[in-house]
Amino acid sequence: MQLLYSGKDENAVLKAIDFGLSVFIEEGKEFRDVCGSAFYVAPEVLRRRYGKEADIWSAGVILYILLCGVPPFWADTDEGIFEEIRKGEIDFQIDPWPVISSSAKELVRRMLTQDPKKRITAAQVLEHPWLKESGEASDKPIDTAVLFRMKQFMAMNKLKKLALKVIVENLPTEEIQKLKQKFTEMDTDKSGTLSYDELKAGLAKLGSTLREVDVKQYMQAADIDGNGTIDYIEFITATMQRHKLERFEHLDKAFQYFDKDNDRYITVDELETAFKEYNMGDDATIKEIMSEVDRDKDGRISYDEFCAMMKRGTQRRGFASRSLAHVVTMRHKK
Repeated sequence: MQLLYSGKDENAVLKAIDFGLSVFIEEGKEFRDVCGSAFYVAPEVLRRRYGKEADIWSAGVILYILLCGVPPFWADTDEGIFEEIRKGEIDFQIDPWPVISSSAKELVRRMLTQDPKKRITAAQVLEHPWLKESGEASDKPIDTAVLFRMKQFMAMNKLKKLALKVIVENLPTEEIQKLKQKFTEMDTDKSGTLSYDELKAGLAKLGSTLREVDVKQYMQAADIDGNGTIDYIEFITATMQRHKLERFEHLDKAFQYFDKDNDRYITVDELETAFKEYNMGDDATIKEIMSEVDRDKDGRISYDEFCAMMKRGTQRRGFASRSLAHVVTMRHKK
């Protein structure tokens, strides 16, 4: 099943499509076919005896991914994934789980209970305090995401940071509104920039228990132009959902910004020109970037090499390289 909006306007209807493997559930009936995407398969499906409880497990996997960006059960092969599902060991130690509420973790844990008879029901999920409108969900997901994405941003090279900034500068207002509001809340002196003290106080309000040295690293990472403060474009660049910035049209526009002569390559001279404009890098920085990104060592960065860099390292253990649309359909052999 896939979820799609009926249009691009703000009030577009959300619709479910693609029910190729769906069946009507009959109370008390057991199903025996092993089918579905490997990441989402419930353990009882692998035992070939399951009912409607399997859907709660799959929804729990989706919730886990929505909260941290990676699946709870992972391996390089489908059989390996199935083995991890059978073990059922849920990792709440990786980022950003340490700063996610205990209520959210409790709901995920109950949805991913191995025994389907002990697993939370759909009705109980809807009544869970973390999901209820007046419950504990509130705005914590975006707060947690801000912290997690800033940590990801710290690990990026300067070319990737600048490319993301170029993309954000060209995004429509509606796509950055929530993060811009978060920035405004942190900008207590209304100067249009965040100082170190404002960033420290703002992160603390988001639930951060970071040490001063960590806050300074966040500050340094998000301050792309190195002027000692973070403007709202820099803040959004560091905290925006990566998948929204990695669409083909965005990557192509960012590449064109660096590729001044439109020959579909970024040269050392073109990197220098772009970096000087933002007071970002010296010769050593450019040499380091070329060494990392120029995979075929021809002294320039092709569009494919640029895209590979932009998509690399934003998700754990290669999850992004495995399509979620990949469907495993192993029918019971008689």
